[in-house]
Amino acid sequence: MPTTTHGRERRRLLAGAAVALCAPALLLPRRAAANQTARELAFVHTHTGEKLAIVYAEGGRYVPAALTAIDRLLRDHRTGDIHPIDPRLLDQLTDLAAATGGDKRPYEVICGYRCPATNAMLREHSHGVAQASLHLTGQAVDVRLPGVPLARLRDAAIAMGAGGVGYYPQSDFVHLDTGHARRW
Repeated sequence: MPTTTHGRERRRLLAGAAVALCAPALLLPRRAAANQTARELAFVHTHTGEKLAIVYAEGGRYVPAALTAIDRLLRDHRTGDIHPIDPRLLDQLTDLAAATGGDKRPYEVICGYRCPATNAMLREHSHGVAQASLHLTGQAVDVRLPGVPLARLRDAAIAMGAGGVGYYPQSDFVHLDTGHARRW
């Protein structure tokens, strides 16, 4: 069937809309871009032993290859499932490390992304695991920062007001997410 002018115009409009929707995802929020040109993080995953130190944003833009590497490190360590991590979460971690003086230390990661099966299993065997956990959407991470007391990490995260903050002193981690500001 021949392509009509209407069909070409529709495809061009859809392609333009897709670019317009995706492009902002690669830009840093104005506050983060103003703070510094290069934003970096370091991680040690407590379950896999993997380490990563990486510049994830430069010149006001997220670095796609770095985001992919972070997605892989923060994958569900039980299943190997990988999910995109919300870049705003990375910005929270960067700001939190700077606020606590731990910006040259790697975060110890307890949990990043969780697939639905892992989340269901954890709900069966643990208390405090939300059915609609933001770990399921790559919007949450459980961490500690060596040399920074856990209560100080929690207090600084709460003061940022950037999302949810859970405090788990018995398990030795702080939960951070990009949901609405709340604490528990």
